[in-house]
Amino acid sequence: MMELKVIDDTLAVAAQIQPEELASLADRGFTAVVCNRPDGEEQDQPMLDDMRRAAEAAGLAFHHLPVSGGLFPPAAVAAFGAVRRGTQGKVLAYCRTGTRAATLDALANVHGLSVAERISRAGAAGYDLSALAERMDAGG
Repeated sequence: MMELKVIDDTLAVAAQIQPEELASLADRGFTAVVCNRPDGEEQDQPMLDDMRRAAEAAGLAFHHLPVSGGLFPPAAVAAFGAVRRGTQGKVLAYCRTGTRAATLDALANVHGLSVAERISRAGAAGYDLSALAERMDAGG
């Protein structure tokens, strides 16, 4: 069962979701989905093409911005920010646990929040990003 963790009124993050769960997102006001997992990261993970088809069938934009190994390259952060700024409606970003999605959002900082505010929002959703405070303070 899909558990969404709200970061703000335009973004929620989640652990891995299933293709059949995507249809319910449109009913909840979501207009875009971002997958932050490399395809085939784990054997039981749904294939990217299946996720994309299910999202598009539900009327959702689908973006694949994979990051792995705890690395958040500037290009991935910028691409995440571009999706956030360019989407009308709510975005759901997912990865294996939701941590990468929450981290990308905090680093992209599309709302121009302070480091403390970004850490607090992620913390309220269950993600401790305090170890990234210095990188956030440096601008991503």
